[in-house]
Amino acid sequence: MACSKNDIVISQGAVRSHPTGMPSYRVEIINAGKVAIGKIHLRCGMFSSANLINPLLFKRVGPDMCLVNNGEPLAAGRIIAFTYTTTFMFPLSVFSFTC
Repeated sequence: MACSKNDIVISQGAVRSHPTGMPSYRVEIINAGKVAIGKIHLRCGMFSSANLINPLLFKRVGPDMCLVNNGEPLAAGRIIAFTYTTTFMFPLSVFSFTC
């Protein structure tokens, strides 16, 4: 079975503000396909967060490049979720992956 870019679903939206008053956003990255997808890289601008995000789940690895799940395969149906805090929501989009 093959996979496609459309199998990686990214959703994010505003959630309750951080205690500092800064906006917070929840992100869910879902493998909606039928096979594991690995080495998922997202375009993420200069992503940063005032709160710590587990780097094994999501981390910026360069300008406009973030790595999901430490590059490990994301099983079919699995969701990576985290919340970040910053002054604005970063656009996130799939850049590359392997099936």
